[in-house]
Amino acid sequence: MTKFALALACLIGTTPLVHAQGTASDPWSPVRFLAGEWQGATTGERGTGTVSLRFRFILSGQYLQERSMASFPPQPLHLDGAVFSQASFLVYDGSRKVLLFRIFNQDPLNGTFALSATQSSPTRLVFESEQLDTAPATWKVRKTLEVASPNEFTETLEVAEGGKPFAVRSRIQFKRRQP
Repeated sequence: MTKFALALACLIGTTPLVHAQGTASDPWSPVRFLAGEWQGATTGERGTGTVSLRFRFILSGQYLQERSMASFPPQPLHLDGAVFSQASFLVYDGSRKVLLFRIFNQDPLNGTFALSATQSSPTRLVFESEQLDTAPATWKVRKTLEVASPNEFTETLEVAEGGKPFAVRSRIQFKRRQP
């Protein structure tokens, strides 16, 4: 895909994912489609709920900022309901030539995740934990984004505790909010 065609696709919001790690001219190409507002339904360890999500480029395009809020109505896991928020940043590490996801939330799963070139594809982005802030050192966490279209993706969060196999902690089906 030429640079002109890629730029045109970005402008009209239909950018296909080109390579898991991006191109030399645009390291953001794998995640550029995320920019915008999303609405989703979540299931997992916290129960069922809804999630609102917003990605936007900040500081002259050096970071892709994520802000999200998950709301859980009253249910056995949350008798009075619950709200959880998250702030994250994607950054391109030029020295390593890799996208990093820095996640901050109310879980012990805060940390730095790197895009895995070996596990990712144009429609599947796999971020693996490199460093977790408060979880035990033996834990591994994986965040996978599976892209169905420029306006729909699924986020799956998996945790491997103490050498055990990965287990799904949550799955969210997102659709782009229409203006």
